[in-house]
Amino acid sequence: MRDKFINWGIVILVLVWATALLIKAHYWIPILLTCIYAVGIYNCFQTKHAILRNFPVIGYFRYFFEGISPEMQQYFIERETDGKPFPRNQRSAVYRRAKNISDTVPFGTQLEVNQRKYEGIKHSIYAKSPKEELPRVWVGGEQCTQKYHASLFNISAMSFGSLSDRAQISLNRGAKKGNFYHNTGEGGISPYHLEGGDLCWQIGTGYFGCRDEQGKFSPEIFKKNATIPNVKMIEIKLSQGAKPGHGGVLPGSKNTPEIAAIRHVLPGMTIISPPSHSAFSDAAGLLKFVQELRELSGGKPIGFKLCIGDTKEFEDICVQMNVLKIYPDFITIDGAEGGTGAAPPEFSDGVGMPLEPALIFVNRTLNNFNLRNKLRVIASGKVLTSLDILRAVAMGADMCNNARGFMFALGCIQALRCNTNNCPTGVATQDKMLIKGLDVTDKSERVYHFHKNTLHTCNELIAAAGKDSYDQVDASMFMRGDEFEHLSDVYFPDILGNVKQKSTTY
Repeated sequence: MRDKFINWGIVILVLVWATALLIKAHYWIPILLTCIYAVGIYNCFQTKHAILRNFPVIGYFRYFFEGISPEMQQYFIERETDGKPFPRNQRSAVYRRAKNISDTVPFGTQLEVNQRKYEGIKHSIYAKSPKEELPRVWVGGEQCTQKYHASLFNISAMSFGSLSDRAQISLNRGAKKGNFYHNTGEGGISPYHLEGGDLCWQIGTGYFGCRDEQGKFSPEIFKKNATIPNVKMIEIKLSQGAKPGHGGVLPGSKNTPEIAAIRHVLPGMTIISPPSHSAFSDAAGLLKFVQELRELSGGKPIGFKLCIGDTKEFEDICVQMNVLKIYPDFITIDGAEGGTGAAPPEFSDGVGMPLEPALIFVNRTLNNFNLRNKLRVIASGKVLTSLDILRAVAMGADMCNNARGFMFALGCIQALRCNTNNCPTGVATQDKMLIKGLDVTDKSERVYHFHKNTLHTCNELIAAAGKDSYDQVDASMFMRGDEFEHLSDVYFPDILGNVKQKSTTY
């Protein structure tokens, strides 16, 4: 896009100026076009805005409607609380934190606060000063010999293929600077994941990065990649929130020869991962696979990720943990509200358990089987803001992963074109012309700042609640609308009676 703009712009300007000189017309038109062209040239080489790098002139229309003219946005297009799956106010908060600028908002909340829908934190009148040190969590049970000290907040699974090479480089460099991990997604470990950041290598049903010629799991290839120093954790993906029970999808338009070589598949074909694993078929097989991966990796933390569906199946896994004495080091719980680049709408909208009840169920079940202290629980699925993180911790999570928030930090504008290869910001595409707009140096800094500022706000929230540490965060720290209804039932009749009684004395 940039090269076309420069080349065609020069041709058009020459023709316009030549025509104006020949017919001795007014020169305001060529002067105006020259000014527009100059602005476009500047945008081709600036590094802050991917949209303007890819669309040097018409890209301003997006900023006109969504940023430069808030009145137009407010009255004619979108309110602050509109937008799906993430409203504009949440996206704006991510952008500001990623740019490391003030994330304060004026004039109070724009949410429709009422006693039925309200949910918030019970602050303390004895609030404390927030800590500067960002929270971290040790991952690795008694059977793990290479425990990992992870951040509370990390990058969730997004494969190279789903995201561009520059997006992956930016994420990994940001993770390196912020000292948090970057989940590879099921597409395997690409060269763009190896920029020095810690990795959680995800093994999906397609076994990309550890598969033989028949598409089966290969212990030899797995061991070679698992022992890479950057790989700190390994996650077996059983299912994901946006499409549980449905294999991952890489559209053929995104399956370039480079990606096909990394995944050991044919280029240009739409790749649909199998809906389930071929290396095991029951709970005992899953746990034996966990143990095999732990041994092959040299004792690194091994866990699995799933969206809760049939609760009996998770209970069966817990039973087998106690029978076989094999324990995963972590379990990642993905909520049905989790996101992905491509999924049938019926799966996105109607399959799987949402994150909050899933966390409650998992923690209760682990406690019932005396397993909770043997592993970590990681929450994934629309955990975007600091309040989301604390809510997940209150429901039983030890750590949180997020994908789309870090996509916003990269410049994603929620154009909802992730599955078309036409992402205008160069984040979720393999189109080289669009990828050029994403500047790695700038975006990696934004990834780092988004992580840091989000966790800093978490520290401020628990301090406002009068808590000393994240160990003290639980469900009692939150309030909900049904509590207000109870208070109204108990106290409001007396208040009303007193008011009425006093009014008769005047």
